[in-house]
Amino acid sequence: MLKLAVIGKDVSKSDSAKMHTFILRALGADCSYELISCPAERFDGEAERLLAGYDAFNVTIPYKLAVIPHLKGIEGDAKVFGAVNTVVDGVGYNTDGIGFSLMLENNGVDVSGKKILVLGAGGAGRSVVKKLLDAGAEVQLFDLKRENAAAVCGEFTGARLAEKVEAEPRYMIVNVTGVGMHKTEGVSPVGEEILKTCEVAVDLIYYPRKSEFLRIAESLGKKIVNGEGMLFYQAYYADCIYLNRQPRAAEAKELFEKYTEEYAR
Repeated sequence: MLKLAVIGKDVSKSDSAKMHTFILRALGADCSYELISCPAERFDGEAERLLAGYDAFNVTIPYKLAVIPHLKGIEGDAKVFGAVNTVVDGVGYNTDGIGFSLMLENNGVDVSGKKILVLGAGGAGRSVVKKLLDAGAEVQLFDLKRENAAAVCGEFTGARLAEKVEAEPRYMIVNVTGVGMHKTEGVSPVGEEILKTCEVAVDLIYYPRKSEFLRIAESLGKKIVNGEGMLFYQAYYADCIYLNRQPRAAEAKELFEKYTEEYAR
């Protein structure tokens, strides 16, 4: 049995344990999975404890960059994004980007040649920006910490820094700020004036299922996508790393459909 966990600032409402357990059992393995909420001052100690005592673990907001100094190295997309969401044998990986791309694909969202605004330049924001650029999108990036957004735009050619968020025609707006969950539940990072000019609103938040950002967008007749699909797909790709197994997009989609059927009851 794999001994696994997820660590973040507040994972009390995380579906990670449920998802990973479902996926691993479907793939013929089993696991124990802990949710570890950790304040910043305790993170270094907890990271070392996880490295020493667990087969693997996942990392979420806000520690996807902070975990890197504790690791032996990083591989694949983690090198490109400079952020880690999966750790196996002391090596960091990132499955956020591929999870995000598959979520868009399976929701019929094609971003090629289209203008996208990304809100938030943290670890997940970097992944989202890179995957959108790879798909041929025109990407604007805004973060309240301008230096964070500027750094990402400087790193990924084609991303454009938005000094402020203005109402202008866009195909899609993606909320990667985390605003709308936990203590900010019921709050949206942008209002109706901004959302009425887009066609699609995507929120990486999956709890609540419909954030205020998505509620406003839906009230305006926009297509909305919440982050549950991305969470599931990044978990699937992480589990394939755990099992040294070749991932398949079709299998991931089939498992997600079964998962949503089972837990919609």
